[in-house]
Amino acid sequence: MSAKTAGRLDGTVALVTGASRGIGRAVALRYAAEGAHVVAVARTTGALEELDDEIRGAGGQAPTLVPLDLTDGPGIDRLGGALFERHRRLDILVGNAGQLGTLSPTGHIDPQTWQKVMEINVTANWRLIRSMDVLLRQAPAGRAIFVTSGITQTTLPYWSAYAASKAALEALVLSYAAEVAKTNLKVNLLDPGIVRTAMRAKAFPGERPEDLKPPEAVTDLFVSLAEATCSHHGERLRL
Repeated sequence: MSAKTAGRLDGTVALVTGASRGIGRAVALRYAAEGAHVVAVARTTGALEELDDEIRGAGGQAPTLVPLDLTDGPGIDRLGGALFERHRRLDILVGNAGQLGTLSPTGHIDPQTWQKVMEINVTANWRLIRSMDVLLRQAPAGRAIFVTSGITQTTLPYWSAYAASKAALEALVLSYAAEVAKTNLKVNLLDPGIVRTAMRAKAFPGERPEDLKPPEAVTDLFVSLAEATCSHHGERLRL
């Protein structure tokens, strides 16, 4: 019986938000296949359990499942405390969870919708940084990857809430990257481009899903940015 080939992320602890579907799910599966212990965060318990079944079925290490609404800031803090108690560090943080909101004239956006987009796309990632920074610094080669969008590179009508939130996320992450530039921690933004996801289908219902790349097609760069040998820092990378 041959020994299992070592994965590129063997021995690491990787937290992935929005892990129950789309890009987050694909990244969680790929990280587990590369040997990481995945801490999978999402709102839906059933979808997390399906992820658990698939990771185990593929021979991966059983993940830690965290049913959590990322608008629950104290819940994020409790998660940070639990990770410290169990692992004393966090090697990889992937801030992937996102909220589209509604595509609408700016003056017509419902205040609750605006607030929810900002809470998930910006504030939740700030809370993650606030809670996980000390754990990432405890890792030999901490890596933080935040998912952004091409919307920040163009101007489109009706996209103001989502565009503003992703622009704010980019400013937040690049500032954080500058703050940790003299540490072993590497922090980057990743724009995966056009991917076949539920959010994409909601924004562009006329597209044929089969014409778009699937989420698993974008996981290579997520792995490269998570490796201890990664030299990228404070960058905005696009697939």
